[in-house]
Amino acid sequence: MKSRQILFCLSFIDGISQYSEMRVFFIGVCGTAMGNAAVLLKKMGHQVAGSDAGVYPPMSDVLASAGIELFEGFSEKEMLAWQPGRVVVGNAVSRGNEQVEYLLRTRKISFVSLPQLIGEDLIGNRPAVVVAGTHGKTTTTALTSFALSQAGIDPGFLIGGVPMDLPSGNELGGDTSPFVIEGDEYDSAFFDKRSKFIHYRPKILILNNLEFDHGDIFRDLQDISRSFSHLLRIVPSDGFVLRNGDDPNLLGLPDASWTRMIDVGVDDSNDFQITNFSEDGEGSRFGLCWKGENVMQVDWNMPGLFNARNLAMATLASVLSQPISKGTGLLSLENFNPFTSSKIPDFSACAGVKRRQEILHESKELTVLSDFAHHPTAIAGALESLRARWAGHEIVACFEPRSNTAVTNVFEDRFADALALADLALLGAVHRAEKIAEDKRINPKNMIQRIESQGKEGHAFTTNAELETFLCSREFSKPTLVVFFSNGSFDGVIGRFADSF
Repeated sequence: MKSRQILFCLSFIDGISQYSEMRVFFIGVCGTAMGNAAVLLKKMGHQVAGSDAGVYPPMSDVLASAGIELFEGFSEKEMLAWQPGRVVVGNAVSRGNEQVEYLLRTRKISFVSLPQLIGEDLIGNRPAVVVAGTHGKTTTTALTSFALSQAGIDPGFLIGGVPMDLPSGNELGGDTSPFVIEGDEYDSAFFDKRSKFIHYRPKILILNNLEFDHGDIFRDLQDISRSFSHLLRIVPSDGFVLRNGDDPNLLGLPDASWTRMIDVGVDDSNDFQITNFSEDGEGSRFGLCWKGENVMQVDWNMPGLFNARNLAMATLASVLSQPISKGTGLLSLENFNPFTSSKIPDFSACAGVKRRQEILHESKELTVLSDFAHHPTAIAGALESLRARWAGHEIVACFEPRSNTAVTNVFEDRFADALALADLALLGAVHRAEKIAEDKRINPKNMIQRIESQGKEGHAFTTNAELETFLCSREFSKPTLVVFFSNGSFDGVIGRFADSF
């Protein structure tokens, strides 16, 4: 009898083991988030493969080195031959895709959006630190992950960029340690219209800022604010919301009385305050105070008040995460300084994330930077910071309208006003302009007129190659800073121009 019981138990355990190992197929696997998630699933012991229209470096190399099989194109037969038990459909994938149509037609294989997979299989029951907001998500996620690593917490993380202070943009971390992730407000998939961050169920929620964006899926600021309100509703009572207390749009959201709210910012009303901010060619300096009590002084290379706020958020999130990761929590913040019982991170040598004012070339005569900014507020903030850091330089701003919002005329005037903060503005080709109705498409000629009306020089080009030719042929009479603003590659112009010196 006992032997049969033992055999049954062994069989049951083996069944669980077999069930726990999945065969997961990613449609659109070469996207940054999709690729990093695929690598993490592989690290967990699952069998992983994927398909994409363009299989090319660097992501193809990352996936191949992780032992993930890649299929170019979206062949139904190739996917079925691999025999997946579950399929992840990327956000960029739409109806008409051969593999997607098979899934919908037959219902033989379960499929999920990437955010659902991340929430269920990568985060699971671990405490999630979710970084949300219109700007600064990637940098704040990287800084928070770095701070927790410094504290010996062994965090998991998924970063939508290439961190310069961590081995990679993805890591499983410890089984019970916090998982840090960007909380994007964009929808999850063509069949899942919930904002991505809803799937992540934050224990600690960072709200960097809130502006209108993603005009292709949100009608206005009120519409996007509603999605952030939904996110606030799922923060547990023993969690935290770290809010930019200087942002009127965030302050206008419903008060989350069911959890603990902490305001972070420059104004005296904030619980965690940035004080005495200054910057120059050597970097930036500022203090951080908890309810009037000095916590730390920061002297680092990363520019801009916006990055000071990113650091403040990361510092506070890491300090609050440390007792949570040890199975304890802060019962109350009243008359208590959380910094006295947790390790405070050191960011003095921190370099941040690639393509966030990343210096590609620097000499006495010319400096070339790449920046991911693709929203007028982000571009304006970057140019103001660059003006302080490279005082005396002529600033040339090259902008590629590429994001789903940037290619429309929603922010046309605001983009022009932001770019007018430079001395010379060069507008590249509108990405996939033919797919946007003319009456809704951004008009570079109108932007140039607005820039020139403010006393600055500007030029618009129909192709990025034309911009490159103009830039390479121009003689700069004084020390010059050239900064490329794009969430893409500018058709390779950025790399070629930087490498030409």
